[in-house]
Amino acid sequence: MAFAADLVRIPTVNPPGSLYPECADFIADSLSGLGFAVERLEVPGHESYPRVNVIGSLGGTDGPCMHLNGHFDVVPPGDGWTVDPFGGTVRDGRLYGRGSADMKGGFAAAVFAAACFHRAGVPLHGTIEVSGTVDEESGGYAGVAHLAEIGRIGADRTDYVIIPEPFGPDRICVGHRGVYWGRIRARGRSAHGSMPFLGRSAIDDLAAALTAIRGRLAPEIGRRITAMPVVPPQARAASLNINSIAGGQSGHDAQNGTPVQTPCVADLAEAVFDRRFLVEEEFEDVREEIQHVLDHLTAEDPGRRYELSDLMVVQPTVAPEESPLLAALQDGIQVIRGCDPARVASPGSYDQKHFSQIGGVHHCVAYGPGQLEQAHQPDEWCGVDDMLDAACVMASAILDLMHGESA
Repeated sequence: MAFAADLVRIPTVNPPGSLYPECADFIADSLSGLGFAVERLEVPGHESYPRVNVIGSLGGTDGPCMHLNGHFDVVPPGDGWTVDPFGGTVRDGRLYGRGSADMKGGFAAAVFAAACFHRAGVPLHGTIEVSGTVDEESGGYAGVAHLAEIGRIGADRTDYVIIPEPFGPDRICVGHRGVYWGRIRARGRSAHGSMPFLGRSAIDDLAAALTAIRGRLAPEIGRRITAMPVVPPQARAASLNINSIAGGQSGHDAQNGTPVQTPCVADLAEAVFDRRFLVEEEFEDVREEIQHVLDHLTAEDPGRRYELSDLMVVQPTVAPEESPLLAALQDGIQVIRGCDPARVASPGSYDQKHFSQIGGVHHCVAYGPGQLEQAHQPDEWCGVDDMLDAACVMASAILDLMHGESA
């Protein structure tokens, strides 16, 4: 528990990526003290806020490689806390703090699930790896994606992956929906605000696009339901959310935030949207139906000018239904927790996408302590008993998959 609490006390806030090297050093020293051979991998091109990933390894004999991965970046704490968000407070059987559930508590459970084999001297047929990685909260591109791109993780060396995201000790997460973040940009023509008839408002044109999407497209999207067991149940539907809107002059001085005049018709306005799509949908169709709305609006009024650009595309990901990793975790949950686990899928994406789609490692699932609803909330917490049980389940799965006669 001290390890998990100390992790919470390092405010690895993303953005911007604070204290990554310090947290990486703490993890590396801890893994080394537990008997792991440690690698510290810095990602080039991040001078202001260095990105550092850590991998610890045990074993190394011929046999499968089990990889336990956790991200150590956290979202900003925000308001509404009644405890210190980086105090690592343990009270009434709970570890409180930003990242306690998502997912420093789970990472700590994974570390000790692996370390128990070294401490107990249990022979292993294969290798256990534990990685602490960065930037999952902003897409994971300097974390797991980078490690997959340089070949440090991948199908040629990695057989199984457990990511201890907070789905709870009685549930196994088999995958996630797809993500399409895109931007709709409307271009108008500037003019003096007292003579708007001499210009064209990009804000008005953007408003027309958003109204059409909300009125025509969103209801149709919301009627599409996936067969994947996404939780909560409302998230089994496809969705489209407008995440941000910007247009014209800001109305505030950039230096001190004081109000300023905005005497111009806006010649540019844009919105960023978040489209969650289903394994039953093709991305090309998802994009095309948004483009179709914009094309229809332009046909109605040729003065409208729209641009659709892609910011991030993540395909839906799901582990094989008959994966031995799923079976091993299921057996462990039945023994440790005394129940049959539920198989669920995530409403949002996480680093399984990079293990599967870049690294080609398909026997990858999320299993860890904590409640999904606690992620990114004020007074975030993770149950101490759940951390212990999750560690025992992961250790049981490792033993099941890697303790062969040849060890």
